Amino acid sequence: MTGMTRSSDQQPIFREQCIIASPIGRLGITTQLVDSSLMISEISYLAKGIKAIFPQNDLAREAKLQLEAYFDNPFFKFNLPLKPQGTPFQNRVWSAIGEIEAGKTATYGALAKRIKSGSRAVGGACGVNFYPLVIPCHRVLSANGLGGFMQQGGVIGRHLDIKRWLLHHEGVIITL
Repeated sequence: MTGMTRSSDQQPIFREQCIIASPIGRLGITTQLVDSSLMISEISYLAKGIKAIFPQNDLAREAKLQLEAYFDNPFFKFNLPLKPQGTPFQNRVWSAIGEIEAGKTATYGALAKRIKSGSRAVGGACGVNFYPLVIPCHRVLSANGLGGFMQQGGVIGRHLDIKRWLLHHEGVIITL
């Protein structure tokens, strides 16, 4: 799916989206031309029944390959150009999350303490992550268990099932 919109300063914004299959359902990969550089502008979890759309550019194809590599090997390290987004605070949180290795977890509270913030603020930044898997918010847990995922709290729901699957894939044992 290719599209062109105009930004507030009337410059064209070129975006393409592909949809790939994965063990956790469909993944949407959106690429965007930013200052003459093609970047990933979003990775999103989609419902399993959505029709796949083959990647139409080299970056989308590379993202597909890297995501497949992660599903084959949870210790795979992503190397994709990501569109700069989010507030300075969100970027501090996402940077800290990016340092959590596969197979390891951290609590919202521990991350908050490390960046001198509050647990709820860290959870909020996790919930608006544009690059799940690449910025592995699924590795952040509450002090008392699984915590939320993608702004969904509680212990049931599709998004939390994805979080459980990803943690299990990385060898993390969750007893909830």
